[in-house]
Amino acid sequence: MSSRTPYKVLCVCLGNICRSPTAEVVLRHYCDARKLNIVVDSAGTSNYHPGKAPDLRSQQHALKRGYDLSSLRARQLTIQDFLEHDLILAMDLENLSNIQDLQAKAEAQFGALRARIALMSEHDQDYPQQALPDPYYGGAEGFERVLDQCESSSKAWVEIFQQHQSSQV
Repeated sequence: MSSRTPYKVLCVCLGNICRSPTAEVVLRHYCDARKLNIVVDSAGTSNYHPGKAPDLRSQQHALKRGYDLSSLRARQLTIQDFLEHDLILAMDLENLSNIQDLQAKAEAQFGALRARIALMSEHDQDYPQQALPDPYYGGAEGFERVLDQCESSSKAWVEIFQQHQSSQV
């Protein structure tokens, strides 16, 4: 994690309209608050909603906490993402498996890759190694849970990023 070149993180869920855009904005918020040189983006493993804005319920719940998702648009994870990002964060185990499948294709095509893959909750003390449940077919409590877990996991990642940046100075 160089102080000059931004460290690039990609948050990935299934459709890129609920969990990963929320994770993107929340993680960016905490990185910016600590003045970390980190760029955060999001994508989906599927191509269900290309170019669409995040789910309106995700936007509404996020806005209540001060997070604006309205400018984001869904896109699908690509092989190129493994070359352009340093860290790809999966929202759940199925996403992780799908990302690993695409990673294998990227390795076959390009050899060594830049990106490391992890669960969003990998370092989270409150939600250790827990999948971020998809709120799409549920009610308001699911969207609140996504925000709670994204905030908790983002704080944990920011601590990891800070430790890494401090050790490189």
